[in-house]
Amino acid sequence: MNAIAPALQFENLTLGYDRHPAVHHLTGEVPRGGLLAIVGPNGAGKSTLLKGIMGILPPLSGKIVNATGRNSNIAYLPQAADIDRSFPIATHEFIGMGGWRTTGMLGGHSTALRDKIANAVATVGLRGFERRPIGTLSGGQMQRALFARLLVQDAPIILLDEPFTSIDQSTTTDLVRLIRIWHGEKRTIVAVMHDLALVHDVFPDSLLLAREVVAWGPTHKTLQPENILAARRMVEAFDTNAHICERVAS
Repeated sequence: MNAIAPALQFENLTLGYDRHPAVHHLTGEVPRGGLLAIVGPNGAGKSTLLKGIMGILPPLSGKIVNATGRNSNIAYLPQAADIDRSFPIATHEFIGMGGWRTTGMLGGHSTALRDKIANAVATVGLRGFERRPIGTLSGGQMQRALFARLLVQDAPIILLDEPFTSIDQSTTTDLVRLIRIWHGEKRTIVAVMHDLALVHDVFPDSLLLAREVVAWGPTHKTLQPENILAARRMVEAFDTNAHICERVAS
């Protein structure tokens, strides 16, 4: 018997907005140290699932079990469009926000945290950009800063929402290298992905989602053409006036 609990476990999970389901009856688990891509058409519920894992979106029914017991042990990289880059903050301060678990949201930077920020900046290739406002960074530089913030947070579970959208190949290569390092450190990584070639190259396991599970397992089996076609048809056929779910009382 395997006594090691999975990093994440979904038990008949349904997530949605205004009681309209966006992810239906999801059951499965992500093992500790797993490297999982979530794939599916637009509107498949991929980002919704990450928000559910983070606790941003409470379940309509079912539940999510986080083996660490705390959402603060999950590092989350949102989509670039969700970040307000007009906020007047320097790059090194933005990266330092990854240390909030130890400093608090208003805490100062200790020597140890400053060292972590410096190491993260060097790791992602942003030396010389530390004092630039985040609003002046290019798309690729901003994505490097987001990954640096994850490095500072140093969490056992990492969620990435479309981490390689609209960035250059050099940045993609560098950030994929960092994901491989995290995987080697036995961190659990779950990423929403669109580039299927990159998924095949980097992610050993995939969840093909179309508001419900189409396939889940080894990537070479999950992302078969017939499964991808089925996922597309399922999302296209989805009725936006679907039955409203009642929230299950805890």
